[in-house]
Amino acid sequence: MSDWLISLEGTHAGHQLALILAISAAFLHAVFGALQKGRHDPWLTRGAIDFSYAAMAAPFALFVVPWPEPQMWPIFAGAFFIHIAYKVLQSWAYSKGSYTVVYPVVRGTGPFFTVIGAYLIFGEVFTATQWLGVGVLMAGILGLAVYNMIFMAEGRDTLISAMVIAVFTGFFVAFYTTYDAYGIRATENPFTFLAWFFFIDGLVFPIIAYLRWRSMANPPEVGPLMQRGFIGGLVAFASFGSVMMATRLDTVGQAAVLRETSTVFAALIGWLFLKETVGPRRIALMALIAAGAVIVEMGG
Repeated sequence: MSDWLISLEGTHAGHQLALILAISAAFLHAVFGALQKGRHDPWLTRGAIDFSYAAMAAPFALFVVPWPEPQMWPIFAGAFFIHIAYKVLQSWAYSKGSYTVVYPVVRGTGPFFTVIGAYLIFGEVFTATQWLGVGVLMAGILGLAVYNMIFMAEGRDTLISAMVIAVFTGFFVAFYTTYDAYGIRATENPFTFLAWFFFIDGLVFPIIAYLRWRSMANPPEVGPLMQRGFIGGLVAFASFGSVMMATRLDTVGQAAVLRETSTVFAALIGWLFLKETVGPRRIALMALIAAGAVIVEMGG
């Protein structure tokens, strides 16, 4: 399968597949965010998810995919520390603010920085029409965050700190997206990068989560927490794997922008499952996000 995927790089078929993968990653990333913000403490949920996907990735990394080339080990080390910083900030933001406020800010600040990073590292250039699409998409995402802030019923005492943390988290989204796109292109077999990334990336947060769980006065039951972690691990594989494969098959910036339509899916999930209100204004803002993504795609 890896040979077939590699053969599609730079082709029209590869572009079409990258588009499908990026949109799929958007939906799955929204599901992932809702899983982390939902029933349990976000730090504990993240630890359970990381433990699950590290355990699932280990046999593939050690026994199935080709062994990483020597130049990959420093790349994995960099990805390890970048993702630890991102996950700490993400969990911190979720513990401070509402999901439908924090998530749009995190995702809304990412596309602009990612497109710049893709230009600096990969030499990718967006057309004027595509930049217009980025602006429309970001306006919709950040407008959604502002709307949610205005009408939120609780959490206003931690709103400012949640917004600051969310902006820093958005910067790290752009940082890891660009860096990981470089990593998956640096190895001959993309599945080698994915298997080893998930194995290495899941080693630290379970320890942080366990220490937090042990210090709680009334810690949650482990069974339901690990069940959510297992589901989240599967979603993480599909979501991150899809967008990383999209960045290898096609341009990094375009895949990253299309992934940020996840905010539309996040709002729908917040309404359907987290019982957060969705009205006509939010629907209009979600339509603006989708329109921005379409402009980026058509402008290329």
